[in-house]
Amino acid sequence: MSDPYKSESEWDIDEEFDEDLIEFDEFEIDHDDVSMRTAVMQKNDMIALLCIKTASVGAAICRVDPREDRPAVQIYDDPTAAVEWFTKSLRTSRVNGWNVIYDGLPLQG
Repeated sequence: MSDPYKSESEWDIDEEFDEDLIEFDEFEIDHDDVSMRTAVMQKNDMIALLCIKTASVGAAICRVDPREDRPAVQIYDDPTAAVEWFTKSLRTSRVNGWNVIYDGLPLQG
């Protein structure tokens, strides 16, 4: 029986477009300058997350608040502005009674 979720490609993308895509090699993204930070916060019986991912060309901040229906994401062109906002938001959360129970690299596993 075949797996209905497995994509069975009838053609090989590398074989079909290899020469056409050579000019796009210069657009490869360098992930060496990417940094991430995750803060896990607790207040009463609630857990919240505040995460930031920065690179030389921009940044993104994600907030997961248990009182909201969905996570909120903000995109920044300036990574320095994003770090300032993240720091201010973390400070404000502490003032509002949230305890930071983890602040560091994203948790895996």
